Amino acid sequence: MLISVIIPCYNEELVINETHKRLTHVMKSLNHDYELIFINDGSKDRTQLILQDLAAKDSHVKVLDFSRNFGHQCAVTAGLNNCTGDVAVIIDSDLQDPPEVIIEMLDIMQKEQANVVYGVRKKRDGESWFKLVTAKMFYRILNRLSDVKFPLDTGDFRMVDRKVIDQFNQLDETNKYIRGLIAWMGFKQVPCYYEREARFAGETKYPLSKMIKFAMIGLFYFSKKPLNMATSLGFASIVLGFLYLLWIFIMIIFSMGHLVTGWTSTIALIVFFGGVQLLTIGVLGKYIGNLFDEVKGRPEYIISEKINFDDKKTP
Repeated sequence: MLISVIIPCYNEELVINETHKRLTHVMKSLNHDYELIFINDGSKDRTQLILQDLAAKDSHVKVLDFSRNFGHQCAVTAGLNNCTGDVAVIIDSDLQDPPEVIIEMLDIMQKEQANVVYGVRKKRDGESWFKLVTAKMFYRILNRLSDVKFPLDTGDFRMVDRKVIDQFNQLDETNKYIRGLIAWMGFKQVPCYYEREARFAGETKYPLSKMIKFAMIGLFYFSKKPLNMATSLGFASIVLGFLYLLWIFIMIIFSMGHLVTGWTSTIALIVFFGGVQLLTIGVLGKYIGNLFDEVKGRPEYIISEKINFDDKKTP
C-alpha cells in the first residue's frame, strides 16, 4: 500500500522541519510505502528553500510550488490531483492535528472497511474562545441550512481512499469547500476522535477575514436556503408594509387627531425595507458571483515547480 500525505504550507519556515520529522517517524512505523507531498502556497518566507532541501535529502518528499498564494483549499486540491497513493491523508503543516493520529485512522479504515476517516476534535488547545464559539456556531448553522449533513467539529484532517480521490479529481468547481464535497460524495465515512494540539510555532493563517470568506464558500456552495430566506424576507416585508398601511387608514378614519406629524416611523420603515432589499440583493450577488467564477473556467492554481515527481504518473 502507498500512502500519500498532503501538507499545505504557507509561511511555515518555523515548523516545516519538525513536521517532516514527525510525519517521517509515523509513516516509517506503518511499514508501508509513502510520499509526503508538501504544497508551498506562495510563501513569502524561507518555506520553499527548506522544502527544496528536504526533497534533496529525502526521496519521499515531493514538493508542489505555486506561482502565488492561491489558498488552502487550492493547495489541498493540488495535492489530491497529484498524489499516487492508495489512500491519502490531508493534514496541515502546523502540527495542530497530531501526525500520530494517522496510525489510528488507518487502523479504523481497515477495520471498518471505510472510504473516509475524518478527524473529530474532542479538544482544541491554543485557540481563543471567540474562534471556538464561532466555529461551533458555523458548523451547526451550515448543517441547518445545507441539503447535505456535515460532521460537526471537523476540519480537513482526514484519510480518504483511492475511490474518493478519483471521484474528487473529477470535480471541476473553482471554489472548493473540500470537507463539504467529501461529505457530499457519500461512501462509508467514519469518525476518528482526537485532541487537537496548540500550533507548534508561528501564527495562524486563518484570521477573521479568511474565516468569514471560507464560511461564505461553505454556505453558498452547499445550500439554496439563503435564496429561500431572501424570498421569505421579501414576503414578510410586503406583509408588514400592508399592515402599516392598514394601521394608517384606521388612524385616519377613527382618530385622525392622534396622528403625530413626524418622520420617525417613516424613516424606520425605510431603513427596514431598505435593509431587506440590500440583504436580498447581497444574497443574489453571492450566487451570481459564484456563477461568474465558474463560467470563467480559470485553473484553480498554477504550479511553477514540481520536485521529485514522476510526470508520467501525475497530471
